[in-house]
Amino acid sequence: MAALYYTGCEDHNYQPHFLDACSLCQRTLAHNHDIFMYRGDTPFCSEECRQEQIEMDEANERKWKIAAAKRSSSRTKTETPTKETDANKAVRNGTVAVA
Repeated sequence: MAALYYTGCEDHNYQPHFLDACSLCQRTLAHNHDIFMYRGDTPFCSEECRQEQIEMDEANERKWKIAAAKRSSSRTKTETPTKETDANKAVRNGTVAVA
């Protein structure tokens, strides 16, 4: 009976190259086909995958801007409109103080 030995290399630290697979669908990128890039270093297997990622990023950006605007407007509503400028004077937004 013959003994079989594994002669492959076991490299537990192997990190796949960023151009090995589509960033959206994880399809293997062929070296003899076009690779569609987005934002400099994000590869996609097709224009459709790239466009889908662009649309998702734009939707997330819109959500982020809306949330930031809501946070900003709620912050200004909770601030106190009265500020003490001197010990004897109180000034409110929208009023004129004359000395």
